[in-house]
Amino acid sequence: LAADPAVIAESETFRSELVADKVVLGVDRLDYTKGLLLRFEAFERFLEAYPELHGKVSMFQIATPSRTGIPAYDQLKREVEEAVGRINGRFAEGAWSPLHYRYRAFTQAELAALYRAADVALLPPLRDGMTLVAHEFAAVSAAASREGHPPAALVLSELTGAADYLGGAVCVNPYDTDGLVRALRAALDLPRDEKRRRLNEMQGAVREL
Repeated sequence: LAADPAVIAESETFRSELVADKVVLGVDRLDYTKGLLLRFEAFERFLEAYPELHGKVSMFQIATPSRTGIPAYDQLKREVEEAVGRINGRFAEGAWSPLHYRYRAFTQAELAALYRAADVALLPPLRDGMTLVAHEFAAVSAAASREGHPPAALVLSELTGAADYLGGAVCVNPYDTDGLVRALRAALDLPRDEKRRRLNEMQGAVREL
């Protein structure tokens, strides 16, 4: 999928429509274990700390519907949407919005296009096992990088099972908001060769599974 011409074209269209130099991608179910509210709080602090990146960095967060109709999850959905509105209300400038949020399921081809388009995948769930999205992102990004596409970086929760063997990821405690801010900035600032080395390391780990 990473090399499919339709996926490549969709990825390029996505980048052009987002109006940002750098794209931070999150892909999760709408679930308490994913820590979306803490993640958005960290991104808000990131925007406070680095005003020079306003208009240059945007976050695109997918939240796949989960357990709809359950009051606690409906409340979480409202809180997440309120956080998105608050952050965009504070920081949006002209055509640039710092935070894009999509509450729906995406096809595998759509996800491959987003993985390819992202400069950083931000995946800091509060608790998780394999974290399949991290593996998919590493595989797509490494394949694209070998074609000459700019390499990307992965920020991953140290509380996931995947953190034990995806050694190329920038690992972070998802409860540490300031640590998330630092990890995101570090991932964005990694030199190209270092990103490529980390991607190759992660893809090697994926192949061995």
